[in-house]
Amino acid sequence: MNVEIVLECRGISHWFGSNRVLFDINLKIIRGEIVSLVGPSGCGKSTLLRAIIGTHPPCKGEVIMTSSVSGDARTVDGPGRDRGIVYQNYSLFPFLTARENVAIGLMLDQTSLAFRMFHFFKWRNLRKEHLVQADALLETLKLGKALHLYPHEMSGGMRQRVAIAQALIMKPEILLLDEPFGALDEATREELQKMLLTLYSENCAAKGRGEPPPYTIFIVTHELNEAIYVGDRIVALSQYWNWKEAGLKTSPGATIVYDKMAPVYLPEQARDFETFLSQRHKIRQTAFEPDQPVDRNENIQFWDEIKAGMGHGVLQ
Repeated sequence: MNVEIVLECRGISHWFGSNRVLFDINLKIIRGEIVSLVGPSGCGKSTLLRAIIGTHPPCKGEVIMTSSVSGDARTVDGPGRDRGIVYQNYSLFPFLTARENVAIGLMLDQTSLAFRMFHFFKWRNLRKEHLVQADALLETLKLGKALHLYPHEMSGGMRQRVAIAQALIMKPEILLLDEPFGALDEATREELQKMLLTLYSENCAAKGRGEPPPYTIFIVTHELNEAIYVGDRIVALSQYWNWKEAGLKTSPGATIVYDKMAPVYLPEQARDFETFLSQRHKIRQTAFEPDQPVDRNENIQFWDEIKAGMGHGVLQ
């Protein structure tokens, strides 16, 4: 199987003074994947995410992004539009409607204040194009009836969808989600999980047509059921690994201890948590047990699964 790598973390380690947080993180993400990152509290998930975003460069190693347009690879040296980010605590402009909130990113990226003031008719036509794009994306995210609503008129789940649309309209190479559904009730959370599966099904359809999958997503979550349900791949960070057997005297920080495929679900499929039990148990056993440190390489099997032709969804 030929794969296109969108993002690579190469030998990333990070520390704050004497506090070692991350150790030798190596991760390649394929275009069109939804990768779920899990791990115990304090394992450095947010630190790794900030390194990928570019706001906090790693102390050692590098993050490499590859352009879908030129194919060029470059080392991340700060935030960029090739990486979209949505946090749990999103922010929308209260004085803009849903479609206006989504379109504003295109306005800021493609025009200046001077252009909008002195080229009014050109700006008006361009503005119409921006709103058409925003409307189409909101339709995809099941917000077609909320185009003209203001944030205070929307539910929490609707506002979160708008925040995701804000990021996606900029067509990032990868969308980064940091605990995006953590503050939502269970029913709303399930709706948004299905929304991600809708995006994934669009990836599969695009690949079937011989086109590049449009959405690559990296989601940080503490909920294992959610990680398995929405992801086609699960990566677990943990500080509970057998670093002493590696000849180290003190903990060098968390590293990747689990990297395997997850089952692929369609948006209309009901969640069956029974099918998650085995994988969820293995992840807990591997990453969440401080009294049972594990071999860091024992459950790193994703690329072996790819070579063996076990891929499904966009990984076929």
